[in-house]
Amino acid sequence: MGHNFKQLKVWQIVMDHVVKIYNEAQCLPEKEKFGLYAQLTRSAVSIASNIAEGSGRKTDKDFGNFLNMALASAFENETQIMICERINYFDEKITEGLLNSVVEIQRMLNGLISKLNNDNK
Repeated sequence: MGHNFKQLKVWQIVMDHVVKIYNEAQCLPEKEKFGLYAQLTRSAVSIASNIAEGSGRKTDKDFGNFLNMALASAFENETQIMICERINYFDEKITEGLLNSVVEIQRMLNGLISKLNNDNK
């Protein structure tokens, strides 16, 4: 089957989100280099990577499984953003922008997963 991940709007938005996460995570203290910084950036990268990897699978079912993993990473990323705000690493404005971005990604992934499921009934 195969999907061109670079043409998927959700993947393009995720790539922008990854850049935002890396830019904002720069403000995290050095002691978080192997903690929140690593988790926050890894979960964001995982969203994009799972979309890309899944797009190369032979069936829509396999693609859907990777989209579900991408969605799980998006929820993980959302949680980490909220943790950064709660411990005062991110201010309200930064948090709001990042949360708006990741929630939009979740919405788009849910839509794509639903479309794949409906197309294969």
